[in-house]
Amino acid sequence: MLDVSNTQVRDIMVPRSQMVVLGKDDAPEELLKTIIQSNHSRFPVIGDDRDEVVGIVLAKDVLKHFVEDESRESFDMEPLLRPAAFIPESKRLNTLLAEFREGRNHMAIVVDEYGGVAGLATIEDVLEQIVGEIDDEHDQDEAAKIQPQDDGRYFVLALTRIEEFNEFFGTKLSDEQYDTVGGLVMHELGRLPRRGEQLDFAGFRFKVLRGDRRRLHTLEVTRAPAPAK
Repeated sequence: MLDVSNTQVRDIMVPRSQMVVLGKDDAPEELLKTIIQSNHSRFPVIGDDRDEVVGIVLAKDVLKHFVEDESRESFDMEPLLRPAAFIPESKRLNTLLAEFREGRNHMAIVVDEYGGVAGLATIEDVLEQIVGEIDDEHDQDEAAKIQPQDDGRYFVLALTRIEEFNEFFGTKLSDEQYDTVGGLVMHELGRLPRRGEQLDFAGFRFKVLRGDRRRLHTLEVTRAPAPAK
């Protein structure tokens, strides 16, 4: 077990630019698209911009509404909103974990010294710093390094060797400078990317789904969009 008494929230939070949010006034079709594609269970809900977080909504509550009421025109986000917890970037992880447990919250919005939204932190992010990587229902089976999805996406383990990637996709990526797909992404970006960051390379888009401060775990791979003419 790791000692996180001196680790601050800013060290593990999802940055503002990578937060997956729902707009309070988004069209139902847009809400459902975001929920389904992200696979997250809860979302910050914003007003006019990302500094205006009006609450947290659970994916299951939104989906339940559309199951019970097929009329999307009558959808109102307001009754589904839960209060958002706001915390400073400097908060220690052990303190945040205690607050999560006491308040039975799973997500907190991180704010900077000026009151603007800096990012978010989840109870899973904190626990992973203590006990290591936590698999959930959306993590991929270690036995299948490349898993095709129904919409043209592929979930690829970062430790997938370049030669395996080439064989699966019929590509000829070089493995002279790196051995794995995760190594390729880090080499091309020149650093260890955070969750949600993307790289377009050799006709593919690599998006980081899971990782920590030491290494990448899972990537989403799709065919990169053709450049605009």
